[in-house]
Amino acid sequence: MAVGGCFCGHVRVEYNGQPLTSVLCHCHDCRKLTGSPYTYNFVVKTADLKISGSPKEVPKTADSGNPIKNYFCPDCGTPLFGHKIKSDGEPDDTTVVRAGIFDDDGILNERKPEAEIYTDRRLEWLSPVEGAAQIIGYPQT
Repeated sequence: MAVGGCFCGHVRVEYNGQPLTSVLCHCHDCRKLTGSPYTYNFVVKTADLKISGSPKEVPKTADSGNPIKNYFCPDCGTPLFGHKIKSDGEPDDTTVVRAGIFDDDGILNERKPEAEIYTDRRLEWLSPVEGAAQIIGYPQT
């Protein structure tokens, strides 16, 4: 089980299972969400995710054109996770968790990014991750 949370500890996240994939994202939304040049994310099954505390949600249309909601701690501002929203208003079956929130560094070391997305927006001074799929834009599902 992977356990983590926000900077102040008011929101905790538990995931019981293995990530479906691990991805670096270079989109503009992720830059704005984190204040960094990219995000490192685990894509997980929403049903296996347990959230305690009360994260704040921000609805938006993503760079991909999909309706999404991103969640962060209302107290310290830590970005936590996000997901697409289905046409019925329910969260998608998968959730994108910001990998840096997990407490155990071992989890991060075990899961090298399997893909990079929005590579056309990667900053010129960043090198591709060796062995990771390089995807221009959002992967088609």
